[in-house]
Amino acid sequence: MKILFADTTHPALPELLEKAGFENEEFRCRTKDECLDIIDQYDGIIIRSKFIIDEELLKKATKLKFIGRVGAGMENIDVKAAESRGIKCFNSPEGNRNAVGEHALGMLLALQNNLIRANAEVNQGKWRREANRGTELKGKTLGIVGFGNTGSAFAKKLSGMEMRILAYDKYKSNYAPNYVEETNMQNLFEACDIISFHVPLTDETHFMVDADFINAFAKPVILINTARGKVLKTSHLVDGMKRGKVRGACLDVLEYEAVSFEHLHKKALPEEFRYLSDSDNVVLSPHIAGWTHESNIKLSSVLAEKIIAEFA
Repeated sequence: MKILFADTTHPALPELLEKAGFENEEFRCRTKDECLDIIDQYDGIIIRSKFIIDEELLKKATKLKFIGRVGAGMENIDVKAAESRGIKCFNSPEGNRNAVGEHALGMLLALQNNLIRANAEVNQGKWRREANRGTELKGKTLGIVGFGNTGSAFAKKLSGMEMRILAYDKYKSNYAPNYVEETNMQNLFEACDIISFHVPLTDETHFMVDADFINAFAKPVILINTARGKVLKTSHLVDGMKRGKVRGACLDVLEYEAVSFEHLHKKALPEEFRYLSDSDNVVLSPHIAGWTHESNIKLSSVLAEKIIAEFA
């Protein structure tokens, strides 16, 4: 089988596929238009997020048997259209679940203990102990929305923190380990001090965190988003912070990152971003929660294993 690598991957992926007898060709297309011209030559294609695999491309892919996405999110693939043509769609969310769990916990600890501000102040010669007094996680209630690979990994990291951990997953039941309480969304609204999102980006989750969602919490809450930027409406988050409904936020992803974050020029970014970046109650990172040295290898090796198991 002949595979087109349309994006960069860790060398483990082509190496494992080659050992299993696949023929790899790398970077023959830099854009979707270039891919349209050659996709009919290939049995498989490996992508990250360079372009969208849609109906137009699939019509040209007359030999295609599989699409491999290095990563978790599948929003840049028309999975339904692909599967209707008998094309298998693979991803590798198992590869970065531990990384996302660790990153989410790190962001939360940094926020609760004012570490970003304190580090900057000490570097400026300021020694403000009382102003940077932290808040412990012990005894707090944290809700997890989406209990798949990353949600369950985050819960496992939290299991030793002596917190109450609640979880809600619309599409699962009887999934929670003994340190997690499986519940509904209403209970999360009533009980949570902190809430973390671990859902894919779909029509259902697009801007699910809006003003109505935020207003439903019984007490001021901290929001953590390591999922996808468009799960959360930034302007509504900022409004919630200004009104005291949101105590803080840990954001590894932002709704406009694909456009605005190619080059980070703060003055050109939306006003709500400037509010977040100026706030002491927000911790930001550039979509790197699942971007560790270890996950780079695991994302590729897990994907290779799935392809080889199906086609080798």
